[in-house]
Amino acid sequence: MKILIIGSGGREHAMAWKVAQSPRLTKLYIAPGNPGTAQCGENVALNVHDHAAVIRFCREKQINLVIVGPEAPLADGIADALTGAGIRCFGPSQAAAQIESSKAFAKNFMARHQVPTARFATFRRLSDALAYLGQVEYPLVIKASGLAAGKGVILPETKAEAESVLREMLEGGAFGAAGSEVVIEERLTGVEVSLMAFTDGKTVAPMLAAQDHKRIFDDDQGPNTGGMGAYAPAPILTAELMDEAFESVLKPAVSGLWLEGNPFVGVLYAGLMLTPDGLRVLEFNCRFGDPETQAVLPLLATDLVEIAKACVDGKLVETEIRWKAGAAVSVVLSAKGYPEKTQTGQLISIGVLPESAVCFHAGTKANADGRLVTSGGRVLGVTAWAQTLPMAVESAYAAVGQIQFDGMQYRKDIARQALFTDLKADGCAKRKSGFESGWLRKAEKRI
Repeated sequence: MKILIIGSGGREHAMAWKVAQSPRLTKLYIAPGNPGTAQCGENVALNVHDHAAVIRFCREKQINLVIVGPEAPLADGIADALTGAGIRCFGPSQAAAQIESSKAFAKNFMARHQVPTARFATFRRLSDALAYLGQVEYPLVIKASGLAAGKGVILPETKAEAESVLREMLEGGAFGAAGSEVVIEERLTGVEVSLMAFTDGKTVAPMLAAQDHKRIFDDDQGPNTGGMGAYAPAPILTAELMDEAFESVLKPAVSGLWLEGNPFVGVLYAGLMLTPDGLRVLEFNCRFGDPETQAVLPLLATDLVEIAKACVDGKLVETEIRWKAGAAVSVVLSAKGYPEKTQTGQLISIGVLPESAVCFHAGTKANADGRLVTSGGRVLGVTAWAQTLPMAVESAYAAVGQIQFDGMQYRKDIARQALFTDLKADGCAKRKSGFESGWLRKAEKRI
């Protein structure tokens, strides 16, 4: 098969790395790709927002399958354009992608289909939003409804701060069109966990649960980032909680989109919060998570191309999805100044990595001399896998020790919470995770 992957980050490098292992693959293109993806296939300088150009390329190269990485092209309707041109695409339609591209849509959708989530209200008029503030007594989160590059979520500490945020969004245009509608919701407390699933619109196949680390510094200190590392499987999502997440979150979400005439084909990501009152959905994404994908895909035993093809063909129910034993850890190396004033152009040195480790490129490029330099905030994702989580952690940090660039930042506590936290202390019994119990050995279930 000839395959085109759309995207240029660490997630897309992980996808390309996995796709390149498929015996079905004859040629892999990545648009636009990065220096890391160039080691897996051929990078092509396509404007992915120019749907006509992408279609022309697919026809010229006789592409059999397009796999879309980022949310923006999906929200822009690239899957619709490709499908309409007779080109198979692993990624949801623009209408289905609203589950991420519009937080207002997602919250109202969850309410319609009884998916557990925080209490909320949506607003377009400042006067209505300010009036609502006077009615609520619980801590709040204010979110720009549209895609805001991960920056549209504000946690005000006072009513005055909340009012200021609303004015900046709805009157000041702080987030442009993305902030023309806002969601005001209850601020949940608990442990966060990410659960992704493959789906063809009817059948849902959960992946391994993962945990991301959002803060820039150890012990969850400092400002939020796009993610400083992840590990999988996350034992906090026990087999019982995995079943609950399937029945109360994934199943009603996929079936709800189908019933509303917007079947979801691709990867559905559920950001979950394990609260004292039970499992709640923080958000849905319409694609692979980043950096979670870099920790999950190395543990996938089934051919990713086979899974993607089965989803597009509506035959996921016929596909057995298997996972490797053990665990994987991904440590993000970020640039100096990230996440506030990122400095780029620093030379990168990568030495010899451990055998079961890989370095996924996210923010790199070749300079005029052909040397590898930093070009973004999150530069590299260093991933290792092993039979146990402690071994994976040790291997990942051994790999980190082989990489250098000026101002390199990284957390030294990735996966520590899984290694040292007593689950009983969080109100959970010490039980095997869904992966360890074998629940995910054959994960596909039909709704």
